Amino acid sequence: MFVAISRFVVANGMEEAVRTAFVDRPHAVDKADGFVRMEVLRPAEHPEEFWLMTWWTDEATFDHWHRSHAFKDAHRGMPRGLRLKPGENHLTRFERIAC
Repeated sequence: MFVAISRFVVANGMEEAVRTAFVDRPHAVDKADGFVRMEVLRPAEHPEEFWLMTWWTDEATFDHWHRSHAFKDAHRGMPRGLRLKPGENHLTRFERIAC
């Protein structure tokens, strides 16, 4: 199993709009080959910071999704005018060892 964790920080006060976009997301990734599940979190003390964790059967299926048009389309639900804090966006790749 493979886990991708993305972290980003909202720079322009649109935290609640981003939160709503995730709550109301169209679940496009759910149909991707190899997709297992997704969770979206944010630290209580830093509501401008978002953490997306996606579980995949393997890294190759994640890479295929991440390069796809469907990936780009899935992000169209983010609020217009959203700005992210430069240098605070990270994608970390994990091998799941045990649960």
